[in-house]
Amino acid sequence: MGDKPPPPGNQALSSRGNDSAMFESLSDRLEGVFKNLRGQGKITEANVKESMRDVRMALLEADVNYKVVKDFLGRVQEKALGDEVLLSVTPGQQVVKVIHDELVDILGGANPPFALETGKTNIILMLGLQGSGKTTFCGKLARRFVREGWKPMLVACDIYRPAAIHQLHVVGEQAGVPVFSQGTDLPAPTIAKAGVERAKADGCNLVIIDTAGRLHINDVLMDELVAIKGGVHPTFTFLVADAMTGQDAVVSASTFNEKVGIDGVCLTKMDGDARGGAALSIKSITGKPVKFIGVGEKLEDLQEFFPERMASRILGMGDIVSLVEKAQEHFDEKEAMDLQKKMRSATFTLQDFLNQMQQVKRMGPLKGLLEMIPGVGSALKDVDLPEAEMKRTEAIIQSMTKAERDNPSLLNGSRKARIAKGSASTPADVNALITQFEKAREMMKGMMKMQERMKSVGMGPDGEGNARGASFTGAGMSNSDRDKREKRKSFEKKMKQQKARRNRQKKK
Repeated sequence: MGDKPPPPGNQALSSRGNDSAMFESLSDRLEGVFKNLRGQGKITEANVKESMRDVRMALLEADVNYKVVKDFLGRVQEKALGDEVLLSVTPGQQVVKVIHDELVDILGGANPPFALETGKTNIILMLGLQGSGKTTFCGKLARRFVREGWKPMLVACDIYRPAAIHQLHVVGEQAGVPVFSQGTDLPAPTIAKAGVERAKADGCNLVIIDTAGRLHINDVLMDELVAIKGGVHPTFTFLVADAMTGQDAVVSASTFNEKVGIDGVCLTKMDGDARGGAALSIKSITGKPVKFIGVGEKLEDLQEFFPERMASRILGMGDIVSLVEKAQEHFDEKEAMDLQKKMRSATFTLQDFLNQMQQVKRMGPLKGLLEMIPGVGSALKDVDLPEAEMKRTEAIIQSMTKAERDNPSLLNGSRKARIAKGSASTPADVNALITQFEKAREMMKGMMKMQERMKSVGMGPDGEGNARGASFTGAGMSNSDRDKREKRKSFEKKMKQQKARRNRQKKK
């Protein structure tokens, strides 16, 4: 659309897509602090001050702005030394909660999900320095909104770097969206206006404008961006910054906000930023929230930034909500229901198993997924997960015919030898896979039958049993068992009350 792009260059579009490195260094340091706090039966002012010194060092080493660290620790220490924490039954846990709440605040606080405005043509103006990943980020946003049912158009306004125009055309083709460009002869504000008019004429309801970057901030760049913004009146103006540049990204955000005005920040390369200083400083310094983060080089490697979820991940509490969202994005509900029926009837095949493996792989590296489960991240820190074993299993199944995948009993010695040769494995590996698969299939069938029996007696997790007065935790217990459980709960409650009373007396 518009002028044809320049001849293609050497585009290296590799992919990592692994967000498990985010805040890794900071998480490791804070984990030791919290372990000591949770082990304290009683929290004193000395305990808190010692812990705050460790937290301060952890945040400064993570390249968090000094003023942000100072204000953060002041608020945490004030709340941690309050009666609500000191007199708590679990003071260590309460301090961790205070730190979590304050982390949420400096990361952006209540940050509602990003939503475009319906009934109009939305315009997103993307700003940033050269090398920040701005052009690729435009494609990531376009891909995201295509999935949400929008019709985006990309507009190339970087007239100083012809390769940038071609890169945007490549990215647009990958994202499945049209790209408007008019070469490098016309002024950028003119191209931006023409792009918006073309988008409206073509029925596009979202325009994403890629502007020129510079190696450093200068008045010429700022004047051009101000002219573009004044000409198209964008719905949102986002700055794209490299998370790995730390406080330089914060300085850039402050300058762009002062000179041009921005609505939020998009951080790239978060998958390689083990410290996270930029993300932890930007909101406090600029007053503008982080809206999106890039966690890999593929167009799918984009996440919306939610402060509460990110704070939980920093503190090793996992991120179940994001994990569920990833699963919903990559797993088809109808396929899941069909698979459940197959598991119930033990007709689950090797092809089904392969499909499940491939769907999990599309969600990202296994270690990154497991780290979203509370308590699992720190346990897996030094564990090598069997990624290579999964690849071998995938190769073995792919070396089988459709009939063999559907009916493994067809596999005789010669077939197993052929499969082993085709998958660079051994017949023993093939035998081991078949044995494990048969055992797993029988186990799944048994679990499904057990679930059905539980539902029939009112113990099902769907709530039907509760209507008949039975619950999953209480069903099947005798009256004496219930009495013992209630007495134990009552005793534990009295002990906690006595302990709290003694602590208050000691303080007096």
